[in-house]
Amino acid sequence: MWIVPGANPGQLCEKKVFNPEGVELSSASQMSTFTQVLYHIVFATKDRQRVLRPERRQEMYKYIWGVIRNKDCHLYRIGGVEDHVHILTSLHPSVSLAELVKAIKVSTSLWVKENKMFSEFDGWQDGYGAFTHCFQERDAIVKYIKNQEEHHRVRTFKEELAELLKQAGVAFEERYLE
Repeated sequence: MWIVPGANPGQLCEKKVFNPEGVELSSASQMSTFTQVLYHIVFATKDRQRVLRPERRQEMYKYIWGVIRNKDCHLYRIGGVEDHVHILTSLHPSVSLAELVKAIKVSTSLWVKENKMFSEFDGWQDGYGAFTHCFQERDAIVKYIKNQEEHHRVRTFKEELAELLKQAGVAFEERYLE
């Protein structure tokens, strides 16, 4: 991406290339990178252990927010219950979804264990769910994540994940939701 100070985002900019003597060699037109994809990421504790106690969750969420911020991504909302976490984020164009989720899960696991945040925490399950959404759906997803405690009074994580997969049109086998 070539950025010219004072240029409008997305404006085609001339990129001039010079040799060491200052002679122009070529020029090329390039456009800036634009993305607007929201990811609703969901992952669970190992064996779905109900160990993420409410009184310490906010500290963990702040740590996860730091990981997301350090990857130049934007966090819209984070929440969850005792056995899983929901994150609504957009990714920096240079960051892959798998890279971000791995960074969150690996660093958070170490941090939780080092700080004895949740005594029975044994890590995160290997997999995760990730669902794309358009920006217009942001407020509805934020509300959904905010209401996790209430939502899970009547629905298990397995039921929730199955519904998210169905809504996204993802084929799955029931046995892999265990």
